Amino acid sequence: MAEGSIRLDRFLWFARFAKTRGIAQKLVDSGHVRVDGKPVSKASQPVRIGSVVGLPLGDRVRIVRVEALPARRGPAPEARACYTDLVGDGLAAH
Repeated sequence: MAEGSIRLDRFLWFARFAKTRGIAQKLVDSGHVRVDGKPVSKASQPVRIGSVVGLPLGDRVRIVRVEALPARRGPAPEARACYTDLVGDGLAAH
């Protein structure tokens, strides 16, 4: 893994988009996650500061920009500091 990057599945888990790393891996494996606008099917896809990640969560589509690379799965406020929501309320137009 390149320095200054983190695996996509680890980012999704650390940033609390998935309850477990296994769930994060399955989410990526589903083929519905995008990084910088491109579909991703490998959990090992690197993400960097500035990467834009789009993913479905229930009936929502979250689009976030990576602002920091988390070193651990910390409390929710720490996780939220690692990304900026690019869709105001987290809902995509249908």
